[in-house]
Amino acid sequence: MDQKRLKTILKKHSGRSLGQVTVRGQGGRHKRYYREIDFKREKYGIEAEVVGIEYDPNRNVSIALVKYEDGEYRYILAPAQLKKGDKLISGEKVEVKPGNAMQLKNLTIGTLVHNVEMMPGKGGVLGRSAGVSIQILAKEGGFAHLKMPSGEIRMVPLKSMATIGSLGNEDMKQRFLGKAGRVRHMGVRPTVRGVAQDPHSHPHGGGEGRSGIGRKKPMTKYGKPAVGITRNRKKWTNKYILSRRK
Repeated sequence: MDQKRLKTILKKHSGRSLGQVTVRGQGGRHKRYYREIDFKREKYGIEAEVVGIEYDPNRNVSIALVKYEDGEYRYILAPAQLKKGDKLISGEKVEVKPGNAMQLKNLTIGTLVHNVEMMPGKGGVLGRSAGVSIQILAKEGGFAHLKMPSGEIRMVPLKSMATIGSLGNEDMKQRFLGKAGRVRHMGVRPTVRGVAQDPHSHPHGGGEGRSGIGRKKPMTKYGKPAVGITRNRKKWTNKYILSRRK
């Protein structure tokens, strides 16, 4: 793929569908490009060279532009130790170094990985944030036991692809936004408290002077519980969780 085709203008929806607000608190974001990231790493046996490390406004981790031997350019998530000029490859059995990718069945126990697939061939969905890494704890019954950054232990099929190393830009958690305007550039609008609104706009609204919620339980704008068990999400992947996060 040509290098220019990897970038496309990211459309703004501002939390609206057909003009109606569906997600409150969104809008006014700065115009930006979307960089197409290769989460699958399916170009087996073809070596790639890191052309450069770039900033991506759509995520908190840096990305690396790589050029394969066949002339194709792709973006990947940049591990902490990756630098310009490094050689990368993905395949059945490759060297265990940051940036290389292979299936979990070929990686040794204790290896730190990122960009892990939950289902083989679907592309990496686990471990894609700045500074994170996932540790392989065990292999049993066709599954690898992975320790997530949250402390959760999850089973993932051994045929799933994973990229070696931990992701860079771990200092992202220490960043200081500095002013409200920078948050607005990110597309985040101010949040108004429910008790400060009128009773037609929010269940907490109304009352004379400064008044409290006035209900047994705090509610959302739409009358749903806002504290405690707010949603009962029964995901099909829950059966693969061995230990919940602390």
